[in-house]
Amino acid sequence: MSPSHPPEPRRGNRGSDIIGPRNPEREKQAPDLIRPPSTDHGTLPSLKWSFADSHMRIEDGGWARQTTIRELPSSTELAGVNMRLEEGAIRELHWHREAEWAYMLEGSCRFTVLDGEGGAYEADLTKGDIWYAPRGRPHSIQGVGKGGCEFMLIFDDGSFSEDETFLLSDWLAHTPKEVVAKNFGLNPRVFDKLSQKEKYIFRGVTPDTSSPGLPSDASKSKHRFTHNLLAQPPLKTPGGTVRIVDTSNFPVSTTIAAAHVTIEPHGLRELHWHPNADEWSFFIRGHARVTVFAGSGNARTFDYQPGDVGIVPRSLGHYVENIGDEEVEMLEVFRAPKFEDFSLEQWLKGSPGQMVSEHLNLQDSEDGRKLMEALQKSSGKEPVKAAKAKL
Repeated sequence: MSPSHPPEPRRGNRGSDIIGPRNPEREKQAPDLIRPPSTDHGTLPSLKWSFADSHMRIEDGGWARQTTIRELPSSTELAGVNMRLEEGAIRELHWHREAEWAYMLEGSCRFTVLDGEGGAYEADLTKGDIWYAPRGRPHSIQGVGKGGCEFMLIFDDGSFSEDETFLLSDWLAHTPKEVVAKNFGLNPRVFDKLSQKEKYIFRGVTPDTSSPGLPSDASKSKHRFTHNLLAQPPLKTPGGTVRIVDTSNFPVSTTIAAAHVTIEPHGLRELHWHPNADEWSFFIRGHARVTVFAGSGNARTFDYQPGDVGIVPRSLGHYVENIGDEEVEMLEVFRAPKFEDFSLEQWLKGSPGQMVSEHLNLQDSEDGRKLMEALQKSSGKEPVKAAKAKL
């Protein structure tokens, strides 16, 4: 996808080449920053971060890296952690103040969580599945199956830090051993081998996935904390697919809603905006271009590739264009119970035709008639457009 030569800041007879220090490989990944469209204008903060630039925390059996408000200041509502667990490796029993929504990128894992009534829940997940752990609920993750797993964790606070969660080993390491023994009614020597520091990610015994790991007498939760997102029938359009998950089909996920979107080569996730929350996008496959419109003449274009995070602040107009020859796969994630969006086409279709024509300077013209006919035929809701323009 990357061109052989980096872009130059030229547009027609304007601009010039770069003759000072430069990073050609980075510039080739972001041509619309070096040579922005002429429609870009004004000042917008950075709305892009790559996990390739995040600090990697390397542990025994896996790793983790995060994108929070510290890495991406515009990421105020949500934070993300990309984590890898080898087969048998455990992200230890823990909890945190923030709710956790997760998407399985590769492999398989076993997820456990306790609900507010003390009911235990356990599930094995594979690629395309999601889980949700409400705020303060203790849970764990373990890689199972050959190769382990990799997943994306999303938290409902941009200030979240993966290094500041409440871990079982850390808690007991900082509680007098006599108190721990008294809590369980056991001799203190039982706890002589407690870790002196947190374990966080560590190697464990791979569980038998053909049988449950929870004790047979454990109280079982009445709630469902996982969802098979990719098994969900998609909304199919000429340009791709959309799968939406929110409280309408995953009731436990009360603070996070999401859409899984695919865009065919050169297709378009239509011009739209989200009225109820910032969009936190994660690009899984393909290459995309996004222009964000902030009103008052302000607009800025960004290029995204796998592993990148994009932010679109609440109510700002935007699109996602596939600029490559392979399918774009992405997640749109929101700190909200419901997925909401308005599309440009939906808006114009629901407005008086004469008024629309006058806004676009198309009144009393053949082009205006074509637009009105196109709006009349439109469903008003085609979230992913095909590459071929209608003539």
